[in-house]
Order: sequence, then C-alpha cells, then structure tokens
Amino acid sequence: MATVMIVDDSKTVRNYHGTILKSMGIDIVEAENGMEALEKSLDNSVDLYLVDVNMPIMDGYSFIQDLRKQAANKFVPVIMVTTQAKDEDKINAYKVGANLFETKPIKPDQLQTYIDMLVMA
Repeated sequence: MATVMIVDDSKTVRNYHGTILKSMGIDIVEAENGMEALEKSLDNSVDLYLVDVNMPIMDGYSFIQDLRKQAANKFVPVIMVTTQAKDEDKINAYKVGANLFETKPIKPDQLQTYIDMLVMA
C-alpha cells in the first residue's frame, strides 16, 4: 500500500486531502510544517508528498530543498498544492524539485490521476 505525506499548516486541508487519499486505499502521514515533515520523512517510507507553500517554521520551498538532500527522498514525487498561483510560484516550485504544481483545492479526480501516474505506475 502506498503512503502519502500531507504537509500543510491547515488542519482542514490535511483532512480534505486525507479523506480523498484514504478513499483510494492510501495510507497517510500528516505534518503541519516543513520541519515536522523532514523529521517524519526520516521515520516513514513515503511514496509521495503533497506540500503547501506558506507554512510557519519552514515553508514548502525550503522543505523540498532539504528533502531532496536526503538520499532516500531524492526522487520521491512531490506535488506542491497551494493557493499561490503566479507563474513565479510555479517556477520556484520546479526549481526546488517539485514534480507537479496545483492550486487549492485540488479536485479528487485530479489527485487520483496524479497518484496513478506518480505512485502506482
């Protein structure tokens, strides 16, 4: 079974993504910020990360940069899911190592497509 880590400071967003993922039979790990996610990434085998941009303590860009420094997570897929929708935000996400960029709220069928493409393939 696949495991997805949801990294977002909003409990509502974590619950929303978690409900969608659990309905697909996917295990989830939650983190409220990038620092907590980095710590949990060391103790969990994660198949995909859903990451917000704006979070306290460590933002999504910094998290992805640090995640990519870990040998075990160098190539694990990351989808940045955020309210930030400028081209600059997308470019920055890809520069730090995100595989995909989506604006909130991500639609369940779109998330399913990404899971199929990045995790189940």
